[in-house]
Amino acid sequence: MSKFAKKKDGELPAVSTASLPDIVFMLLFFFMTVTVMKDSSVMVKNELPVANQIKKLEKKERVITIYVGSPNNEFQKTFGTEPKIQLNDKFANPTDVGDYILMERAKKSQDLQNFLTTSLKVDKDANMGLISDIKLELRKVNALKVNYTTGSGDAFNNLD
Repeated sequence: MSKFAKKKDGELPAVSTASLPDIVFMLLFFFMTVTVMKDSSVMVKNELPVANQIKKLEKKERVITIYVGSPNNEFQKTFGTEPKIQLNDKFANPTDVGDYILMERAKKSQDLQNFLTTSLKVDKDANMGLISDIKLELRKVNALKVNYTTGSGDAFNNLD
């Protein structure tokens, strides 16, 4: 008789699943820390005008965004087709802009409050009267640093 037993051919050892929960939770925590939540969805038509002399804003945490344009198709039955102002996820009047800026400014840290920029993302078909009303409200709350967001291209394409 032999001292050593022969192994059976083709039989694989069982896979250990002891470390599986650790791997799953490690992946979960990774995706929780790197995922960025979207602030708001755009509810207005936002076809930006183009310009050839543009500069990118470097620090997004210093920017307060205001969208202006005609409502998307799903909101046109309720709000019509005239250009509207969108602050976060709701439509607003020009008189609400000042309160919105003060509220957003209060959410920021004290050292960033003096460096905030108001970014206007205005549809190229929006009327200038609404933009003037927004600028008046921004002056009232001393939000004088204003940025107009545009796309890159030839400015003569805006004349269409």
